[in-house]
Amino acid sequence: MKLYLATSNLHKIEELQSMVTEADLPVEVHTPLSVGGMPEVVEDQETFSGNALKKARALAALLPEDGLALADDSGICVDALDGAPGVFSARYAGEGASDEENLAKLLNEMDGVPEGNRGARFVCVLAVVSPQGEERAFEGQIEGVILRERRGEGGFGYDPVFRPVGRKRTTAEMSRSEKAVISHRGIAMRRFLEWLCVQTGKVAERGET
Repeated sequence: MKLYLATSNLHKIEELQSMVTEADLPVEVHTPLSVGGMPEVVEDQETFSGNALKKARALAALLPEDGLALADDSGICVDALDGAPGVFSARYAGEGASDEENLAKLLNEMDGVPEGNRGARFVCVLAVVSPQGEERAFEGQIEGVILRERRGEGGFGYDPVFRPVGRKRTTAEMSRSEKAVISHRGIAMRRFLEWLCVQTGKVAERGET
C-alpha cells in the first residue's frame, strides 16, 4: 500500500513519516512530489475536517489505484478568543504569515487575559481518501493553556506557548517522541494507524501488495 501525504509542510511530513515508520506497517510513505506535487487547494471550509477532506480529495485524484491520500488540518482554539484562530491558525496574521508572526499576534491578542481564562486546545483532523472515493476522518485533541512568553526551541507553530494540562513543559520543550504520545496529531495518527493496520491486514490476507 502507498500512502501519500497531502501537505507541503516539512514539519508535518517529518512527524507523520516518523509515526508511520514506528508503526512498522507494510506501507510506503510518499510526499506529493511523487505525483507531480500537491495541487493548490483553497482552505475555505469552516471546520478542520472539511479542509482536511478537501485537501485529501485533491491529491487522491492524482494517485494510482493502490494509493491513499492522507491530509492533515489542524490548529489551536483559544477559549478567550471564542475559539480563534481555529481553522485560520496557519494564516492568523494574514496570508503567507510565518509561524513567528502568527505566534506574535496570538500573544498580543492574549495580553491582559488572566491566568484562569487562558485555556486552549490543539485540534487535528486526519482525512484519508482513496482514488475510488472512500473517505475516513480521524480526530485528536489536547487541552492546555496559553503562556505569556515563548518556551522551548522544538516543535513548530504555537508549540512554544502551549503547555498541556498536567505538564510542566510546553510542547516546544518536548522531544518529538514525547510530544507524539500526547499531541493532537499523535492521537489522530494512532487512530488512523489502528484503522490502517486493519486495512493492510486485509490486503495481506488477499495476497496483494
